[in-house]
Amino acid sequence: MKKQELIHLHGLLAEVRTQCEAWEGDFTLTEYETLGIKPTSIHKSKTDHKAAVFKLAKGITSSMAEAEAESEPLAPNAD
Repeated sequence: MKKQELIHLHGLLAEVRTQCEAWEGDFTLTEYETLGIKPTSIHKSKTDHKAAVFKLAKGITSSMAEAEAESEPLAPNAD
């Protein structure tokens, strides 16, 4: 994957994070935040963006899994 593609993916995951925070509240993504790499950090290396993408994706999925485990299951409903 090219650096430009990683930066684009990083930006998309940042938008997913923003949307999930709007739905579920604040996500704790300390591993991602300690990297200090944002999608707008275009001067950072490809390796840095790759690490940020993995940390951000892992943080989003684990936070969503925790939120799902805490919520009550919904009964199936046909429309």
